This record gives sequence, structure tokens and C-alpha cells, in this order.
Amino acid sequence: MASQTDSVARESVIVVMDDNRNKGMVDALDWALKHVVRPKDTVIVVGVLGDIGKKNSSCFPINFGISMSGIWEKLEFSSGHAEVNPRELGEEIERKREQYQANLQPFYRQCKRNEVKLEVKLAAGICPKEITLQEAQNSNTRWIVLDSHLKRHKLYIYGHVECNVAVMKGKDVATLMPSRAPKPDYSSASCERADGETCPDNQPLNDLKNGNPKVVEEGESSIPSPSQGPCWYPLQWRAGFPRDFSLSEIEVITNGFADILYENEIVKIYEGVLQNTPVMVKSFQDDERFWSMLTILSRVRHRNIMNIVGYCCTSTNRLCISDYPCLDNVAKNLQCDTLASKLSWGARWYTAMEIGGSLRYLHEECPDGPIVHLSVCSVSIIYSHGYLAMLSNFTTAKWLKDDVPCNGNSTVKCPNLEEDKLLSVDVQDYGMLLVELITGKVAKYFLHESEGQSLIDWALPLLESGSVTQVMDPRLTAEDDDSRVVHYMARAALLCLKNDSGRRFSISEVLAVVRGDQRALL
Repeated sequence: MASQTDSVARESVIVVMDDNRNKGMVDALDWALKHVVRPKDTVIVVGVLGDIGKKNSSCFPINFGISMSGIWEKLEFSSGHAEVNPRELGEEIERKREQYQANLQPFYRQCKRNEVKLEVKLAAGICPKEITLQEAQNSNTRWIVLDSHLKRHKLYIYGHVECNVAVMKGKDVATLMPSRAPKPDYSSASCERADGETCPDNQPLNDLKNGNPKVVEEGESSIPSPSQGPCWYPLQWRAGFPRDFSLSEIEVITNGFADILYENEIVKIYEGVLQNTPVMVKSFQDDERFWSMLTILSRVRHRNIMNIVGYCCTSTNRLCISDYPCLDNVAKNLQCDTLASKLSWGARWYTAMEIGGSLRYLHEECPDGPIVHLSVCSVSIIYSHGYLAMLSNFTTAKWLKDDVPCNGNSTVKCPNLEEDKLLSVDVQDYGMLLVELITGKVAKYFLHESEGQSLIDWALPLLESGSVTQVMDPRLTAEDDDSRVVHYMARAALLCLKNDSGRRFSISEVLAVVRGDQRALL
């Protein structure tokens, strides 16, 4: 009983270290013990092993005490990885164990003197942000301290926890992101949304609307209290945006283009901060894609479309700024068990409704004619604060004009088969998104067991036979009301993906089925 009481009373400080580092490996732990750890705290050191086991695609958390005894008794292998050979991995783990024992032994003695409990865990084959969130959820966490090599995950982690977050910048220097607790007031007086709606009183998901993340440099002053200002709105909704930025302004926002989040042959994405709000800055290598996207986004305004905050055009640069998706995209949320379990059936249905509404706006309500997205998928759907679903990634979008030549010289309005075909691509992609929401699986990464099936090949026959429960995400439980909305999504998915009549359904017709409109269900 005493040990249980002690466990409940203890607060935790989680220190996440990148094992790929040779120098400064323990800087984060040293800083934590000096600045934020209190007597009787529990310090959980999570060592992220970046390369170990990669050739086997293994995923295995290993927990061990500082004495390093009984490691194999606590080694657990995730299901679905039968090819992992413990003997083959044993030598690697033994080397890591000895390394951590040597590096952390002095800290263990320091912790023991101050009645601080030190736990050490190694994680291989697991995304650092996922294992950090799991540990934060399983303990009474007051601080999370990230190694400087893990700074790219700071905004995502901060968006999913309510404790303080520190990110190392160097020895004894850290960037502090204060706790957002106490939780925001969801009353209608304090949580009016941009479109006049109010947040539900029983908000089921984590919300960041009680103020912007405040980032300060660790120094001699104490940590400031979190703001209790009005509800948080994306920059794209605030007065004065979008606007033109100078290159010097962009350099300040990105700290000299210091932090690259992603790069391919088309675009580079940088992390930045504007008005104490995290943003992304995209640098386009393809001039045509940039101007096409900018032209389209300048014509659209919808609460479920991720628009731009600003842009910068110089002789050598094509840059645009957008709000940072602190809660990441739907695909990442579905891939992480911890995050997927927070996406209830009701939340997934709302996501389907919101994205369907954004497509209806693009296809049928834009004043300058229809716009097709052509990249609708779980990767292109991001969650803004409050888990508001927003359609993003307009680099492949096309603007279709109303006046289309029928015979090469006439501009009389006439049926356009190419336009209908492009619109149907979005509708079909929307059907795939519905399947992803129902199954909890991401089509891009799906490989069903060893048969090599695509997600659609696996799920569609079961949906057609009415076996919806067999494809429903097993990480969620289904109540009667939940079952109803899942069946709505399943019927709409079939309408998009398995249309034997040859008729192309519009997004409005599909959305009516998702909504449960009885006339549409007949």
C-alpha cells in the first residue's frame, strides 16, 4: 500500500535522449537534474535507439533498472514481427546497456542522495514522439526534456501534452515551453469559434485553445505563467492575413532557415515562429506549382481548408507560410495507437463531415468555378487546434473554369467530360479516406498480412457483404450510436468506390449519405 501511495504521489520528469549522439548525450539529463527535478520525483530516461534492429524492422521496448539486471526478462517484442531474432539483437543491446550503465551511473548516485527515483528505458523501432507521448500518458508528468537532436518533434509533442516541455539548445541552455494547464474553459462565453459556433461542453479531445505556445529561453528568471487569454485561432483566420512578407521577415521567422522539417524535389519545409505561433515555411523549387497553388488559395476561404498566412516572391525564392499542424495529419494519428484511441468514432465521423464539406465548397460553391484537389488522403488532412480537420496540400490542385470550349472555337457552356472525370477523382479519394477512418489503417502504408493486398482489396469485399464490424478499427469500442455513424461512412465509401451503375455521384450526394440523410440512404 505504501509503495502504491508513493507511486501516485510522485511526479515525473521524462528525459528523451537520442542514442545516435556521441557527445553531449547526457546534457538533457544533467540540465533536468539541475533545473526541474525535485526531491522524491521520478526521472524517466528514454533512450531512443535510432539504428538498432532496423534491418529486421523490429519494434521492441526494453525497460531496465540502473543496475541493468534481468534485462531479457523485461524485453517485449511487438506482435507481427516474428522475424526478429533476439540472439541476433542481443549483442547490440548488450553494448547499449553497458554504454548507458557507464554514462548514467554518476547520475544514479546523485538521484539516490536526493530521493529521486531513476528509471531507464530503451526504445528501438519506435518514433521518438510516439514513445514520449506513451510515457507521458502513463505517468504523472510535470516536465518533458528533449535532446537537441529531437527538436523537430517539439511542437508535435507540445501539442499533445499539458506539461512543461524543454528542448536542449546546448549545454545548460534550453528552450522552455510552459505548461498549458489549467485546462481551458469550454463555455460558450470563452470558446466561440471563428464561424460563430461554440465548442461542446463535453469536449472529448485535447484542445490548445487556451493561448498560444509561449517559447522562452531558459535563464535566471523563473518560468512565466501560461497565458489565460482568449481562445486560439489559426493565423490564417486573424486580421491582416494573408499578406506579403519580405525575405528578411522570413529569415527572422525561420531563424535563418535553420530547421528543415521535410525536403523533396518539389519543396523544402522549414519550421518557424510568427507572433508566438508555430508556422511552416515552404520553399518551392517548381515555379509553376507555386503560382498555381497561390492562385487557387487566393480564391478560397473555408474553415476546413488549410490556407496560407502569407507568401514571399523574389527573383530566386518562392515561399509561402502556413499555420503549423501541431496535431499532425490524420495518417500519423491513425498510425499511433495512443493517438488513434483518442479519435473516437464520433470524432472520425466529424472529420469525414468536415472534409466532405470542404470538397463540396471546392466543387460546387467557389464563385470562380470548381476546384479539384486531386490529393485527398489521410496524409493531406491535418488537425488544427481542437482537432478541427483541415484539407491541405494544394500543390496538385486545379482550377476548372465554367466556360469550356466545345469545338475549339466556341466558349459556350457545355457538359465537360474531363471536368466530371476530375471531380470524380476527388470523390473516389474521399471514399478511400472514409475506409481509412473506419479501419484505422493508412492506405499508403497498408500491407495486409503476407498476402500483399491493398487496403481497398481487403476492405471493400467486407463492406459490400455488410461485414462492417470486421473492418472497424479494433482499438475503439462501438456503442449503438457509434455503430450507426460507422455504417453511414461505410455506405458512402461504397458509393464512391464501388459504383456499378456507372453514374458519377457528386460530393454533395455522398456527403448526404455520410450525414445519415434518410432520403439519400434509400
